[in-house]
Amino acid sequence: MKKIFIIEDDHTIRNEMAESLRKWNFQTNLVQDFQNIDSEIKMQKPDLIVMDITLPFYDGFYWTQKIREFSKIPIMFVSAAEMDPNAVRAISIGADDYLIKPFSIAVFVSKIQAILRRTNQNDHLVETINFNTYSLNIITNLLRSQNESVKLTTTESTILKLLFLNPDQVVSKKKIIKSIWQNGDFTDENILNVNISRLRDKLGQIGLAGKLVTEYGKGYRLLDD
Repeated sequence: MKKIFIIEDDHTIRNEMAESLRKWNFQTNLVQDFQNIDSEIKMQKPDLIVMDITLPFYDGFYWTQKIREFSKIPIMFVSAAEMDPNAVRAISIGADDYLIKPFSIAVFVSKIQAILRRTNQNDHLVETINFNTYSLNIITNLLRSQNESVKLTTTESTILKLLFLNPDQVVSKKKIIKSIWQNGDFTDENILNVNISRLRDKLGQIGLAGKLVTEYGKGYRLLDD
């Protein structure tokens, strides 16, 4: 049973979330101490975090940055705040998805299911995908070269996996978006652009950034030697 940790200060909303998730056979935990959210997460070890932006003491952006210092647990923002620029900011600091209030419970649950499918797929025991002298572990999201390594987020790893599997071929933005956000709701290209930019920065740490090129109006391509 997957465990969902809900960080929401509106009691009505968070109880509705928890009740709905339990009906879908998820275990739920609600934050108790809004001043020590990171400590609760370390103790609970959830499979996914639902994060509001407006919280007591510190906002959801602050806590996402704190969580990303020690964990790659998927984080889905749920907020009444407008999509842009808040969604772009959320994704840029490590969130995996963004849902605007008010929302239907069906969409809420489907997004969580899609994130968990994406983060838990092991490709039938295939753990590593290779590209030239680089290897990507799609379970740990660790990208290695001969002498260096860099840790990717789940979303960054999903993008790079598509590029590794299609060397020297254009991978369309539509295909990447569909692979990342499988339910099709979250299709803002600005969010994809943020993830590509963040991925390119990490690729630069191991000498691979120059291989990732933008095919304007089409998508992205990983140059093969």
